[in-house]
Amino acid sequence: MLPALVRSCDRLSKLPADKSIGVDGAGGTVADWYTPCAAARRLSVNDHDTARLFFESWFIPFLATSNGNADGLFTGYFEPELAGSRIRTTRYNVPLLGKPRDLVVRDGANGEPQVGRMIGGRFEPYPTRAEIEAGALGPVAVPVAWVADPVDAHILHIQGSGRIRLEDGSVLRLAVAGTNGHKFVGIGRILRDKGLVEDTSMPGVRAWLKANPEQGRQLMAQNPRYVFYRPIGGEGPIGAEGVPLTPQRSLAVDPKFVPLGVPLFLDTVEPSGKPLRRLMMAQDTGSAIKGPIRGDFFWGAGEEAFEQAGRMKSPGRYWLLLPRSRSPRLASAN
Repeated sequence: MLPALVRSCDRLSKLPADKSIGVDGAGGTVADWYTPCAAARRLSVNDHDTARLFFESWFIPFLATSNGNADGLFTGYFEPELAGSRIRTTRYNVPLLGKPRDLVVRDGANGEPQVGRMIGGRFEPYPTRAEIEAGALGPVAVPVAWVADPVDAHILHIQGSGRIRLEDGSVLRLAVAGTNGHKFVGIGRILRDKGLVEDTSMPGVRAWLKANPEQGRQLMAQNPRYVFYRPIGGEGPIGAEGVPLTPQRSLAVDPKFVPLGVPLFLDTVEPSGKPLRRLMMAQDTGSAIKGPIRGDFFWGAGEEAFEQAGRMKSPGRYWLLLPRSRSPRLASAN
């Protein structure tokens, strides 16, 4: 847990001291985190007892509730690793597009960002997945990599960031550069609504799509959301907080309710039913992660992480760990 916390602390240290933590200032200000973060940096990752004492001394746990109900839903995600190439080949012919040159993001009337492009002096919504895959973008979007399988590419779009293992053995790490702004529609939901599968876990959905490639392509196109990518260096993947995610310690949350960079104590179960109770860091977001008690557990990379993440749909709850000393101006609002 400590390395994940220190990564968030390093990001906080670069922000203005009076900046609020969370949309309502529930986490106080950046200045309230200076001392706990300084203490965290001095701890040994091998000293469990001192680490426990650190959290108990510097933080107070607050149970998250929604209209008095503390129960929520927790799913999982992972970092896909696909074989691929920087150039198109006979085998690798499915593009992963970079951010298009004509993509424009502006503030909407309700405060939500609007994504579109200017055509004839007018702002119009950006093309859907089906339109993009039919060639609607032309040369304005350049592929950053090519992969072999459209199903694997679609799963990458669902998960967000990923790794491409190139033919020379090197790894190209990709992060999300933007989206076309359309609402995400899960392929599992599409298959379930059509009565095509009973197992709507990601492994079950992947197996069906690969067994029915032509029908699968048509159904995947019904998810209008499309993700654009950029290559990144260093550690990863990078979460919405702007720090590298830590396997089994980073949680995607809804930042309207949970401030990014805040520790949480999670109480849920693994897909097998085994209890999953541990400290986590709120370090990411997701298009399907909405609500006060909703989380997406980052399992890491690889096939084992895929199996765990793809089958996780667990009830649970969490406590936010907030500094014992918080700015009265902001804490009083709670």
